[in-house]
Amino acid sequence: MLIKILINFIFGYLNIEIEGYYVERFINTCISKNIFLWGIKRTRSTIILANVGLGDFKQIVKTAKKHGCRVKVKSKNGLPFVVKKYKKRKIFFILLILVFIIIYILSKFVWNIQIEGNINVNSEEIVQYLKDDGLKTGVLKSKVNIDEIINKIRLQRDDIAWIGIELNGTNAIVKIVEADKKPEIIDENDYCNIIAAKDGIIEKISAQNGTPMVKTGDEVKKGDILIAGWMEGKYTGKNYVNANGEVNALINYSESVKIRKKETKKEQTGKTERKYSIKFNNFKINFYKTLSKYKNYDTMYTSKKLKLFSNFYLPIEIIKYTNTELLETDISYNKEDAKQEGVRRIEEKLNAIISGEVQNKEEKIVEYDSYYEINLTYTVKENIGTKEKIVF
Repeated sequence: MLIKILINFIFGYLNIEIEGYYVERFINTCISKNIFLWGIKRTRSTIILANVGLGDFKQIVKTAKKHGCRVKVKSKNGLPFVVKKYKKRKIFFILLILVFIIIYILSKFVWNIQIEGNINVNSEEIVQYLKDDGLKTGVLKSKVNIDEIINKIRLQRDDIAWIGIELNGTNAIVKIVEADKKPEIIDENDYCNIIAAKDGIIEKISAQNGTPMVKTGDEVKKGDILIAGWMEGKYTGKNYVNANGEVNALINYSESVKIRKKETKKEQTGKTERKYSIKFNNFKINFYKTLSKYKNYDTMYTSKKLKLFSNFYLPIEIIKYTNTELLETDISYNKEDAKQEGVRRIEEKLNAIISGEVQNKEEKIVEYDSYYEINLTYTVKENIGTKEKIVF
């Protein structure tokens, strides 16, 4: 729709008034005949205002007569009428020519980089790779070697299965297909050991196939063989097998946190203010003269690049800053309160990484001049065995 309006602006359009008892039928007929009307507004029950292109005006008049409606031209708009109005003003034409020249020059550069298809791959990392290889905002499109950039990124990143780059207008569209990293699947017929995935103390070992290499109470390190992928008989000798079994170990997870005896707690009051700036490539102009009216605040910003068409970006960026007021409250902790707060913070971290059964929980607190140091240790029972293929 926007493109149609722009085309009608270039070739000229009319703002018309249609009056009659059957204006709804008139509109429906125009739609069925693909006559483009926009900016439709009803002023009375029998009168509507609308915009129509010069090329469709004659057909509009004929259609209106069939429905007993009268058409009146309210105003003439668009580039042809502007040119006619200012045809004696040379400055206008000079400026118009300059605008087209500037747009043409800008079209030769890349002013926006758009990353698509990535979920786990960080967009900022990809932008930095592109920048290092010569694709960045403000670069001439003719200087961008797409094939070379694609080959370099694929060699440097094993988490990207495929990457494509398309220069459309002033927009560089980078499409990514991430590599599907799957864990190595060991066939049941392959020879393998069961090794320790973590450090710990063996709590129980049960081997269905293979030779146990550790016993209850042994301390093991990550990578140690727990159940070897072979069995040896008195008469049969040493035979390699696919080790199978379960090895439970006690793992210690420990974290510390410092709680100051006097802390400042910050809470949002819900009050916000907005400030704006405009950025021309690397040059920024602020639309505000003073700092925030809030004494304490958090700032978030969003930016939007201007564009003429869907992929014709301009080197102009509007930045919006949102300041949220913060209320600061002084809090004092005694030893018991500090211990509870410290344990709460540590448990949030540990509970996110622990998957086994907690066997023991040990809390310690040490007091210093200005803070308390809280330490929390979980002893967790986990199955730490993982299979590793035997390579001969």
